[in-house]
Amino acid sequence: MGDVAGNTARISALLGQVQSNRAADLVMFPELALCGYPPEDLLYHAGLRRQVTEGLARLAAGTGEVAALVGYPEYADHHIYNSVALLVAGKQVANYRKCCLPNYSVFDEERYFTPGTGATVVDFRGVRVGLGICEDLWQPEPSARAAAAGAEVILAINGSPFEIGKQAQREQVLAARARETGLPLVYLNMVGGQDELVFDGGSCVVEQGGRTVFRAPALEPCMPVVTLRRTAGRLEPDGVTGQITPLPEDVASVYAALVLGVRDYVRKNGFPGVVLGLSGGIDSALTLAIAVDAIGAAAVQAVMMPYRYTAAMSIEDAAAQARHMGVDYQVLPIDGLVEAARTSLAGLFAGLPEDTTEENLQSRARGILLMAISNKTGRMVLATGNKSEMAVGYATLYGDMAGGFAPIKDCTKTLVFKLARYRNSLSTVIPERVITRPPSAELRPDQKDSDSLPPYDVLDPILDALILENRSVEEIAARGFEPAVTARVLEMVRRAEYKRRQAPPGVRISSRAFGRDWRYPITSGYRSVSGS
Repeated sequence: MGDVAGNTARISALLGQVQSNRAADLVMFPELALCGYPPEDLLYHAGLRRQVTEGLARLAAGTGEVAALVGYPEYADHHIYNSVALLVAGKQVANYRKCCLPNYSVFDEERYFTPGTGATVVDFRGVRVGLGICEDLWQPEPSARAAAAGAEVILAINGSPFEIGKQAQREQVLAARARETGLPLVYLNMVGGQDELVFDGGSCVVEQGGRTVFRAPALEPCMPVVTLRRTAGRLEPDGVTGQITPLPEDVASVYAALVLGVRDYVRKNGFPGVVLGLSGGIDSALTLAIAVDAIGAAAVQAVMMPYRYTAAMSIEDAAAQARHMGVDYQVLPIDGLVEAARTSLAGLFAGLPEDTTEENLQSRARGILLMAISNKTGRMVLATGNKSEMAVGYATLYGDMAGGFAPIKDCTKTLVFKLARYRNSLSTVIPERVITRPPSAELRPDQKDSDSLPPYDVLDPILDALILENRSVEEIAARGFEPAVTARVLEMVRRAEYKRRQAPPGVRISSRAFGRDWRYPITSGYRSVSGS
């Protein structure tokens, strides 16, 4: 993101590779590839505008017999367009401006871009090529305009982020466009992590009848070669290298997205590694596995920070996992820190009963140690909280919520269990007892999550109905949940908004995560049940 010079060099190098062996006539690069997607307010910087202009000129000048389709922000007449340029033989020969600007979910393109108004169809080596960009394919009009202008094929560049089941949705849309226009579609998607977004690739080719004839692997970079030939006067995809990679299973694709998101966040931000608290519970166990798979054991440090309420099995299981995964493992008891805080507050709290205040001292003591390690070593702290906790506020601000990145922030507790099982199906890294024991924060004797929360098989469906579907108490209760429990959960979600605003970013894997696509006021008189 923002590394225009570096992106220009990468694009040039790839073009050079193709040029050297004449592997293709044209190379497609993703949406806004020159500056990165989504660039957000970077677009307003005069320096970025200058670098983009210079970078595009350098790319055009460097093209030879192999042409390039490059996504870039186009600055023209006090407007910014989300555009794609066709660069051939030293010059730019065509340009297309994205017509449909998404302004929902994580997308905010109307804030930055002016929509294009027409089709771009260009003759390229005897083929009438229509151009498209991402959201243009989700609406019928842009493709219809390209077909009406004489296109024989539509080449579309994309920056489409991952969410569960998204690839199947994409291909349904592409099939509809192909059948409507009678044209084959070549769909290119970006791969990589950018803050909380993960772009999952899945580039594909759809023939004019709507059948997918090629699908690239998800969440992996690749350079497939697509051959288009005329058969009986029609342009058809033929001889695509590779195979139709099967659509990924949901849990497997989520795990791969989490690994990619963590890897790119750590590496692109220049951290030498990560550190996390390993409690012996399932959330930190899964986070450790993700971290090791993302950046390697040598770059990961795990710290067990026991207190008087930490169960012996938690200490044993944390040590076993750390040993099995080969990470630097330290045990730092927090008794001294907690007792020092309790002593300092004793006079102020005299006569008051103990409550969650004393529990939170433990969590915040652990946060102090992790942040100190981070400051000293440069390793980023990974927060280990899940979506269920973030939703209802079952997490300690400035304690277990402390960190630079939260890998499983968009994973409900139910999904966390599935992910742990999936990871162990690849190789056993999480002790079985961690997965099967009742979840507990271990901040007081014999504590269980179910003491404070509904069971997760009740809580998580209620949260999904609220967060993903915007359902009301009445609508959720109609699905068989107790109205009082449903109302309590929704009220907990409302009250925890101030905590979520202060939480670290994390990988987005659902259709709605706490972050870019969750925007609620902190101060609000709204109640989910009228009159409550």
